[in-house]
Amino acid sequence: MERKQELKGLKFIIFFIIFYAFSQLYYTRNINFTDDLELLIGEASNLPATWVGTKDVDKNIPILILAGHADSQGLSGAGTPGEAVDKFGLNPMHPEISDELFWNLKLQESIVKLGKKKGLNISSYDPGIRNIDDANDPRTNWSVGRKFAKRGGYAIELHFDAYGKYGVGSGLIPSFAETPNKIDESIARTFGRFPVLFRGGLGAPIRQIRILEIGKLEGLLEKNLRNLKTRQRTINLLANEIVQAFLNGII
Repeated sequence: MERKQELKGLKFIIFFIIFYAFSQLYYTRNINFTDDLELLIGEASNLPATWVGTKDVDKNIPILILAGHADSQGLSGAGTPGEAVDKFGLNPMHPEISDELFWNLKLQESIVKLGKKKGLNISSYDPGIRNIDDANDPRTNWSVGRKFAKRGGYAIELHFDAYGKYGVGSGLIPSFAETPNKIDESIARTFGRFPVLFRGGLGAPIRQIRILEIGKLEGLLEKNLRNLKTRQRTINLLANEIVQAFLNGII
């Protein structure tokens, strides 16, 4: 009996080692970089959304880029760990934050850097504190973004959607409290669009903060982000598409 249990344990260990080795290879082997955005980010949201952004935007409108989940690590809203970690058992990109936040922060930095070069009135905010229990604390993304939007700025929070059946896909969720504008429309034409009242109305859009779901954190997108040979080019590609959408919306 003990011999059978030992054999079962040994088989499990061997299976786990093979599975882990395969997972590592799957996400770290050489990948051919693609500059095809649709192929990279995968499917866009197919939920019914009838809104159209027609409101003109001042060319000097202040733009604030927020990294989704930057203030909610360790809480229920920490963000998706991604397919690589949750399904294939790879190590997180950073031990103290979700993989979604890790990529949100990388992309946030790249967008602001590129946006400034392109002449946009653009900035970012990072609370620095990764666990803020009160959503209305003045240091949270939502509080800072809401205040920024009420002064006439365009606040948008970056996200990567959950992998597989848990996610919907890429797309923009517009502000609940105002008419969608031409920046909203430009981003939606690039990434897709969600209903205004997605899931009954999320916390950010209710506070006049847009949400951009870049795509599901899985497959080709996640592999290109994790692979050192394609990581920066992938982040640059995404940042360029978002910045170009801003520019197209204010011309």
